[in-house]
Amino acid sequence: MDTSTPSPLLGRFLDHLQHERRCSPLTVEAYRRDMEQFGAFLQGLNGQYAEQANDKAIRAWMMELLGAGVGPRSVNRKLSALRAFYRFARTVGSIENDPTDLIDPPKTPKRLPEFVEEKRMGSLFEGMRWPDGFEGVRDRCIMEMFYGTGMRLAELLGLRPADLDRGARTLRVLGKRNKERILPLSDGLMASLDSYIIAREAVAQGGGTLFVTEKGEPIPRRSVQRLVERYLGTVTTQRKRSPHVLRHTFATHMLEHGADLNAVKELLGHAGLAATQVYTHNTVDKLRKVHQQAHPRGGQ
Repeated sequence: MDTSTPSPLLGRFLDHLQHERRCSPLTVEAYRRDMEQFGAFLQGLNGQYAEQANDKAIRAWMMELLGAGVGPRSVNRKLSALRAFYRFARTVGSIENDPTDLIDPPKTPKRLPEFVEEKRMGSLFEGMRWPDGFEGVRDRCIMEMFYGTGMRLAELLGLRPADLDRGARTLRVLGKRNKERILPLSDGLMASLDSYIIAREAVAQGGGTLFVTEKGEPIPRRSVQRLVERYLGTVTTQRKRSPHVLRHTFATHMLEHGADLNAVKELLGHAGLAATQVYTHNTVDKLRKVHQQAHPRGGQ
């Protein structure tokens, strides 16, 4: 068998992810990289394709990654790509047994979601001197959108003017696996959106994406990441300052103010409660500090 070219099953697997499972382009690209990296390792090891590998080869790859300094979380993500590939390979009849069934993932240290304190977010929106003109109106609206809804970066980039229902004061969001959800908009966020849409009409006509550049083109992903990092940098020195940190911040502050866990789950677009429950650790830590400070025997 000629093993100088990638396995033909890889292309079918990526098509399956894109068209049948409706994974995002970023997810498909990440799986492609992981599978090609594993394929290159196999070529150097024994010249096999991925569908010919056994559990020993997979363990050897994982050990090589860990030995090269790749973190346990990254190795687990790559292992997830392999699991998805082998499930697909069994479904189409290319293999009989899934070698990843015999693999235990490396243990990862528990990491709580990072978020920005409520008073710092307050100072951002109350004290920030936003740039003049279109840029300032747009940037403020983007920051309010992330903090006011908890949406993902990809979801914000995919928004269109038609997704906004002014009368109902809601926003339609297309999440992972094309799952749609409707998000309520606060008075402040609605006012910010109204101001932005007026500014947008001067640079972009009709449809297209909701958030655009000054030339009316869809705002690039990296531009949004940079502006979030820049504005958060004015109120916090923490290393992580990203759209996802604002998502964590939204969820944490909602729970701190007594929001129902299931309601936060629906707002975030999580498939199950387990993904939302990680935010309760932050709120429990805060309650513990309050207890220690306020109760007569809290510090004993």
